[in-house]
Amino acid sequence: MTIFYPVYSTRNEAVVRLLTHHASPSIIMPYRSTEKTRQKKDAKRTAMMQAAVRVFAEKGYHTATIRDVVSEADVAIGTFYFYFPDKETLFVHLYEETADFLLQAIAQAINSRATFPQKVSAALQAYVSIAVYEPAVVQMLLVGGVGAVPSLEIKRADFRERLTNIWQRPVDASIEKLEMPPQNGRRTAEALAGAFDEVVLNLLLQPEPELEADAAVHDMVDFALRATGYRAATSHH
Repeated sequence: MTIFYPVYSTRNEAVVRLLTHHASPSIIMPYRSTEKTRQKKDAKRTAMMQAAVRVFAEKGYHTATIRDVVSEADVAIGTFYFYFPDKETLFVHLYEETADFLLQAIAQAINSRATFPQKVSAALQAYVSIAVYEPAVVQMLLVGGVGAVPSLEIKRADFRERLTNIWQRPVDASIEKLEMPPQNGRRTAEALAGAFDEVVLNLLLQPEPELEADAAVHDMVDFALRATGYRAATSHH
């Protein structure tokens, strides 16, 4: 199965550079047999998925139509039905793959650093970069389809659970190292994840969010260190 990454596009070179830096060999999958045929099919599917992100973000789930998606992707409507039976299936599939992409980017950024402040900073830089250069991706994950797609609720809960787990691991590690006072690592991670999401959503409401991105990352890192009681906060970032 081809792994779809919504933000991989030539117009978003900054995000591509960021995520290529953190990419692991296991997610760079070479094509095997019938390479040209597979590449052509993959290109059409990717075009539809990227178009769907934009269409759903602009029009909302209920207003968007299959014809809107195929028109935006410049493919035939029969091509859509070759991959997806209906709009809801497309949306849920798109949500799953987009969630996988964002979670992988944040997790890899955390794993690439040593200290808690460095991990938080790297993860938030990855998160904010994706949000700024592909806001539709983040908006769809955080607010898209809420209450509109019943079959999405389990997927959304799974996304939130996995995101909380990603933030909890470095928190628990620092608690174990006595770098933080004793606390419920799960609750702390839930609070951090929710706070970060709120800041990112508000950042995207600004006229030029890219101009405030660095300051937002810095402020969120400071907040995370204060909220967790990290004892070496002033010496690591």
